[in-house]
Amino acid sequence: MRHNKKFNHLGRTASHRSAMLSNMACSLIKHKRITTTVAKAKALKKFVEPLITKAKDDTTNSRRVVFSNLQDKIAVTELFKEISVKIADRPGGYTRIIKTGNRLGDNAEMCFIELVDYNENMAKEKVAKKATRTRRSKKNVAAETSVETTPVVEAPATEEVKAESAE
Repeated sequence: MRHNKKFNHLGRTASHRSAMLSNMACSLIKHKRITTTVAKAKALKKFVEPLITKAKDDTTNSRRVVFSNLQDKIAVTELFKEISVKIADRPGGYTRIIKTGNRLGDNAEMCFIELVDYNENMAKEKVAKKATRTRRSKKNVAAETSVETTPVVEAPATEEVKAESAE
């Protein structure tokens, strides 16, 4: 029976799984987005989010803990210098999984896993459009067109008027 065994082994030995997750985490930190299967992405999310939380506190001990998991100096440096600054005010949820469909060869579910603050398309605020009316009435349309068609005449500045009157 497997009561309370929620750990996904991903069909690998413990050393292979830890090495794979470490490599995937380094790639995610360097490239900000990677493509993988959904099962690996969920395992990676559980692996990398505590490391990003640890990176918020830039101390020697936290750097050592993160390095012991990642084993990559460049990834650790980028995590502490760039990513931790950008996610400093975020309380959690640093990664996002976006499903992309099934792989052609073996029909495995594929997805993107990305750092949330680095996707500019998702980060943009949705601009609120002007409320469109479903019912039209002639008096509202007439009032709007009369406002738009009235010409606006700007009064000349007082300095220009004084200069013209002096000549």
